[in-house]
Amino acid sequence: MGNILSWLTGGRTIEVPCTVDIEQTFDSLHAHAIPEGVTLRPGDRVVVHGVPAGVPYGETLRFTGRATIHRAGWLARAWTEASAILELTELYHCGFEPKEAS
Repeated sequence: MGNILSWLTGGRTIEVPCTVDIEQTFDSLHAHAIPEGVTLRPGDRVVVHGVPAGVPYGETLRFTGRATIHRAGWLARAWTEASAILELTELYHCGFEPKEAS
């Protein structure tokens, strides 16, 4: 019973090394956290430890740290996938209406 409940609700955590790339320049503003040796699935949460939250303007920095991955269970994965599809359909309603005659 415990394994079935864990499979449905998740709760498993994994510690992995993580590469973090942060850039704040005229050309780009981004922060990427790339956990190593694990494939992320819909609904998984990643918490990155031991790296700065940002960099000064004009700099690009790359760090190696640790990440804790909280695995989503089947219910959370199904909910994440379904809500992503529903949110994607919102994009279909973007200005394809005919112009009114002047």
